[in-house]
Amino acid sequence: MIALYHPGTSVLHRMPAGAKVLVFAALALAITVTTGTVWSLPLAGVITVALYMCSGLGILTLLRQLYTSRWIVLVMLVSQVIFLPLMDAITNTSRVLVVIVLAALITLTTRIPALLDATDHALAPLRRLRVNTAAIGLLLALTMTAIPVISGFASQIREAQRARGVPVRPQRFVVPLLVMSLKHSDELADALTARGIE
Repeated sequence: MIALYHPGTSVLHRMPAGAKVLVFAALALAITVTTGTVWSLPLAGVITVALYMCSGLGILTLLRQLYTSRWIVLVMLVSQVIFLPLMDAITNTSRVLVVIVLAALITLTTRIPALLDATDHALAPLRRLRVNTAAIGLLLALTMTAIPVISGFASQIREAQRARGVPVRPQRFVVPLLVMSLKHSDELADALTARGIE
């Protein structure tokens, strides 16, 4: 899940966005390719905890990110248990969870404009091929800001249903979430159109 920026003065906050993305990519690749080694997953977990501590965000923020990712973990674990042995399913899901939590650390310690600037700089060579790098940056920004918004909608719906004593059923949750998300997308499209962005 993509988290919102938390101001701070740690080394991770001061590190350039491009460097953070490269380090994250290297860690994610290492976690992916070392599937055959027993120590890789515990080491990745230790590194993740250490990075959260170095960022000044602390264990509570890390636990919050883990809790936010619970539905992704559940869906992945259940779907893999059907086709794989239990330990393989747990290991694969744990690897994905570590990568998700590391990705959240980037957005927790980096302002979105800095990420967009880094993306635009990285994609600069594609301008020679007439690729609209500004549109790619805008798409990235909209994605990064929409995920926390939709997560907020989900929390509002759950709280409203609990307050009314509505039983938890998928259709009673998914339909209002879909309606709120579509309404938000319409408002966003109108705002972009008003600014001359098609």
